[in-house]
Amino acid sequence: MTRKLTITVSDEVYEGLHRRIGRRRISRFIEDLARAQLTPRSLAEEYAEAARDEEAERAAHEWIEDGVDDCLPDENFLDWPGHPSR
Repeated sequence: MTRKLTITVSDEVYEGLHRRIGRRRISRFIEDLARAQLTPRSLAEEYAEAARDEEAERAAHEWIEDGVDDCLPDENFLDWPGHPSR
């Protein structure tokens, strides 16, 4: 089953689609793009994609490492109730 969908694009996009994709092929082109975004991927594929994003990985590592010393003060927890004595 197919459905008709009306979308609005700028003149520039419209002209580019006609030039590059060609008449009577635009619907298929857009459907293929949308389908690729909607197809469920495995968790492993999602993690692999995230790992390839070096800038995000660097930012995450920075965020994790930079905040460690600021979060917890140096305390002696020996007198806390329930602290195991060794």
